[in-house]
Amino acid sequence: MQLSFLRPLYDRPGPWCSVYLDASADTHDAHPALDLRWRALQGQLIDQGADEPTVAALDRVIRGHDPMPGDYGLAAFATRGQVVLTEFLSAPPLRDLASYAPLPHVMPLLAQRGEQVAWVRVLADRTGADAMAVSAGGVPRRAHIVGRESFQLRRVQPGGWSQSRYQRAAMEAWHHNAGDVTAATVELAEKVGADVVVVAGDIRATGMIAAQMPVRWQDLVVRTDAGSRAGGADQTLLDDLTVQTIAEVADQRITAALDRFGTQEDVGAGLAAVVAALQRNQVDNMLIVDDPSANGELWIGPEPTEIAVDPGQLSAMSVDDPQRVRADAALVRALVGTDAELTVLGPDEAPELTDGVGAVLRYVDASTPGRGNG
Repeated sequence: MQLSFLRPLYDRPGPWCSVYLDASADTHDAHPALDLRWRALQGQLIDQGADEPTVAALDRVIRGHDPMPGDYGLAAFATRGQVVLTEFLSAPPLRDLASYAPLPHVMPLLAQRGEQVAWVRVLADRTGADAMAVSAGGVPRRAHIVGRESFQLRRVQPGGWSQSRYQRAAMEAWHHNAGDVTAATVELAEKVGADVVVVAGDIRATGMIAAQMPVRWQDLVVRTDAGSRAGGADQTLLDDLTVQTIAEVADQRITAALDRFGTQEDVGAGLAAVVAALQRNQVDNMLIVDDPSANGELWIGPEPTEIAVDPGQLSAMSVDDPQRVRADAALVRALVGTDAELTVLGPDEAPELTDGVGAVLRYVDASTPGRGNG
C-alpha cells in the first residue's frame, strides 16, 4: 500500500486530533444520529486536552457533512485549528474513536482501506464504450468514448456482388471504433497507474480492444462478455466480476510481499529489527498484522527516522526531547518519511510474524540487524 496520501499529516507539527465515526445515513434521523455520535467524541477530545480551535474546526467539517445513502464511515485528522485530511470509509469503523496525541492515529484507516488496487473497467460495444478508472488513492475518473465510425456497423447479408464490400465496411468500422476505445483505455490506465484492466461487453468488440492493447498492458487485461451498454441492462454480474478481479490482484500483491519477506530468512523480523531498519532508511515494505487492541509504544524525535524502542537510543542520536507515542503511529510516520510501503495482514495471514510486524528490506548488508557478520 502506497502511503503518499498521508504526507500532509507529517508536513506539520502536532498534536493531532484523530476522529473515526459511523456516518451512515440508513435512517430518517441520520443527521441527529451523526450529531449525537460526534458530540460524544467531541467530549472525549476535550477530556484528552485537545485545543478549542482544532475541535471547532472538526465540528464545522463533521456537522457540515451531508450524509450519503448507505453504511459508511468518516475519518478526520486535524491540528492547530485546521482539518488537514478527511477520508470516507467504505464501511463504518469497528467503533467510534477520538484520539488526541503527538501523531495522527492512522492505523484504523489503513487497516480498513487495505491493499489499494488501481483499475480500469471498459464496457464496450461496436460503437464505443463507457469507461471508469480508480487510482490507488481511490480517485475516480469516467469517460464516455464514441467511436469515429457510425456507418454500416452491422454485418449485413444483402446478397449479390456488393455483399463482400458491405462486410468489409462493417469490419473496418468496428476496428476503427475499437482502436478509439483502446486509445482512450490506455490513456486512462496510464493516468491512474492501473494494475488491472477489465474489458467487458460485446464479445467481438472486447476481442478487438484486447488485441490492440499495447504489449505492456496485455498481461493486465481481463476480458469478459458480462455487462451491456443497453439501457436498463443488469450490470450485477459485471460488478461482481470487477470486485473479484480487484480482490485477486490485491491478494497476489500480499502473497508477493510475504514471499519476499520469507526469502530474507528472518532478517527484518520483529519490532526491534523493523525499528533498526527504519532508522537506516532500509525498509521497502513493512508488514503488520491488524490488531485493533494493540497499544504498544515507541519513542520518536522530530525526524521520521528518529524512532527507537527506548529513549536512550534517541539520546545517542542527539535527540534532545524524545516523545513516547503509539508504536503503529510512529512506524507509519517513518514509512511515509522514507517512501516505504505498508502491507496490512489479517491475523490468519501471518500467524507467526514476530511481534506482528516485519519488513521487506531494500538491501541487506553485514551490518543489518539479524544478518550477523557473515
